[in-house]
Amino acid sequence: MSNGSQKPLIGITLDSEDASDGGYSKFPWYALRENYASVVVKAGGVPVILPQEPSLIGSYLDVIDGLIITGGNFDVDPEMYGDHTTHETVTLKTDRTQFETDITRGALELDMPILGICGGQQLLNVVLGGTLIQHIPDEIAAPLAHEQPNPRDEAGHMVMVEKDTLLYDIVGSTEMNVNSAHHQAVKAVSGSAIINARTSDGVIEGIEAPRQKFCLGVQWHPEFEIDPGDSRIFAAFVDAAR
Repeated sequence: MSNGSQKPLIGITLDSEDASDGGYSKFPWYALRENYASVVVKAGGVPVILPQEPSLIGSYLDVIDGLIITGGNFDVDPEMYGDHTTHETVTLKTDRTQFETDITRGALELDMPILGICGGQQLLNVVLGGTLIQHIPDEIAAPLAHEQPNPRDEAGHMVMVEKDTLLYDIVGSTEMNVNSAHHQAVKAVSGSAIINARTSDGVIEGIEAPRQKFCLGVQWHPEFEIDPGDSRIFAAFVDAAR
């Protein structure tokens, strides 16, 4: 682990795709949006990308000081949270989800700072023992546009932040303007987690695990730094990893 004179190493999970004629490569490839890395650099950390190699999870955890679980256009297998039906909109990336599940469990055991972003929050909630809404329009009455029509680097809606939470301590506000790119959401949290943010339609937008040093999930993408609180989230996360 790093000492106070070194910048903390922040592990960032990668998206992955199989070989295709229409994508980045005709062979399997990893992907990471640049701002996931640049926002860590801006906050004083060193981004370390984590290829999905299960045999290296222990080695990764020996090296990194904090873990970011990124989002992606796919879903956690409903079987992982005890739901034996699968909505027609659900798409899986089994290897990625297994890798992220295992490294998140390891990070929790080490009490390593964790930040789950969008789908990363959903995975974090499942690892902590919670459940998910498989498709928001089917379970939420009159939902907001959680898959916003405007660009992702603009706000889509507002979230209300709960006082007496880590998130509130970080952002210093009860409201944030955030972007939104998801069709699933946290349904219930386990006894080890609490809800720290919601939207006006009731959808859970943030969770945290109070017994951990720093364990935070947000449903939006703070790496776009749309709201002043977004930069503060990364600053606090990287600071916790020092």
